[in-house]
Amino acid sequence: MTLITVQEQHLPGTSLEEKFDQALAWGFDGIELRSAGGLRFQARLPELRRARDAGVVMPTACVEMPHFVGAFDDELRKDAVVQLKSQLSVMAEIGGRGVMTPASYGMFSKRLPPFIPSRSEEEDTAVLVESFTELGEHAAAEGVVIYLEPLNRYEDHMINTLADGVRLLTLVGLDAVRLAPDTYHMNIEESDPAAALQDAAGYIGHIQASDSNRLEPGAGHIDWALFGATLKSIGYQGTVALESRLSGPAEEVLPRVPSLLGRYL
Repeated sequence: MTLITVQEQHLPGTSLEEKFDQALAWGFDGIELRSAGGLRFQARLPELRRARDAGVVMPTACVEMPHFVGAFDDELRKDAVVQLKSQLSVMAEIGGRGVMTPASYGMFSKRLPPFIPSRSEEEDTAVLVESFTELGEHAAAEGVVIYLEPLNRYEDHMINTLADGVRLLTLVGLDAVRLAPDTYHMNIEESDPAAALQDAAGYIGHIQASDSNRLEPGAGHIDWALFGATLKSIGYQGTVALESRLSGPAEEVLPRVPSLLGRYL
């Protein structure tokens, strides 16, 4: 069964329990957490344990850090690995499935000046293989998964398409490293999003959903019927998390999302 979740920052409430009640009232199945760096996610463990014990469904966490595992600076890269390992351990403790991260975000784009990055493609690949191998081994030991999210060409220069992600995962060769396609980035990068999902089917572990304009599903021009039919065709049974901006007040727009996605999933 596919779970439709919503990120925690969109939900009203002073506790995860209150947020979960609201998520259920709006038709969602659970909450996607935001996992901040600086070991702040680990510091939330008392709160997260209480929520787990109260039955709050929190299958995944979306990383929220100033630097990532593909950083040009080796110390920043190493810190990102430390942060993600901690976050993976937290998710294991609360019974979650895993944590998702891009290779980098906002660090460099070949589509904007100065156009030429400070590392070669081969060096980029070596850095990412090293980082995701270490993370995948840690995730496997904890019984969870690290999810790699390809970003569009303006936000990252290394992993833009699902095929890029599959190539990297093939080099890493660990089942605890999976792909997390995002429909917004796919709308920019994939010439045929349905075919891209089908080609990457064996590597997909989590999906994030937002429309073509980064608003909630239904506020843009993505073909959600085709999206749902494609996921059914590949037998996808993972999570689909709403990661988007909102076109209006949460209480007005978010209740439409589970009914829209649930119609096709």
